[in-house]
Amino acid sequence: MSLWALEIEYDGTPFMGWQRQKHGLAIQQVIEEAAARLRGGGDVSEVVASGRTDAGVHACAQIVQAELQDLTPFRIREAMNYHMKPHPIAVLRCCLAPEGWNARFSAVSRSYRYVISNRAVQPVLEVSRVWHVRQPLDAAAMHRAAQSLVGHHDFSSFRASACQAKTPMRTLDFLSVTQAGERIFIEARSRSFLHHQVRNIVGSLVRVGEGRWQEARLAEVLAARSRAEAGPTAPAEGLYFRGVTYDPPLPLE
Repeated sequence: MSLWALEIEYDGTPFMGWQRQKHGLAIQQVIEEAAARLRGGGDVSEVVASGRTDAGVHACAQIVQAELQDLTPFRIREAMNYHMKPHPIAVLRCCLAPEGWNARFSAVSRSYRYVISNRAVQPVLEVSRVWHVRQPLDAAAMHRAAQSLVGHHDFSSFRASACQAKTPMRTLDFLSVTQAGERIFIEARSRSFLHHQVRNIVGSLVRVGEGRWQEARLAEVLAARSRAEAGPTAPAEGLYFRGVTYDPPLPLE
């Protein structure tokens, strides 16, 4: 057996999130059970992801580590995808993990994308894929306000009450808001995020976009270090785990 790095995508809609749960199916459980079948049965040590996602959150390029046979990357990918059917999870690429590498602790940065459908009519083809906001949003104002959050700050105002991180201090390397037609995209990148940090930021940015808050309000909310001062938590279905970087990069194929 060898340690493998798997790049996976998944639709988070039918799952309780990444981590195994006592009540309900989790993404981690599906991958571990597929790995067990690939190995011919028996227990599989805990599969580790680069970042945990909540119920309903999707992933475009999550990185997972798992102990698997010494096969070719093609055979690992095809076998894992076969054993994960019919669940909406797929291995895109994979490789043998470098010595000393860990999917979570070796990560240099993680990135998320949040997608808003900003139109009057319900986006029926994107149910569970976007946050539908009927009120017209000013994406340019949202972007300008977002820049006050870039850098090293105490993000207590954007931290879930259940967050287990030892400190609210985080460095947000990048935060942007762009619009393409009826869709608004919020992109965020950091080495690590607090629980619900991105969704809480999005909820506050929408307040700015609706004109309910002035752009300067976001900096005031950050300085308050109080969750009560920030906007609502944006729905999970609009959030996508976009990717993770390592140094050196993984030789995925």
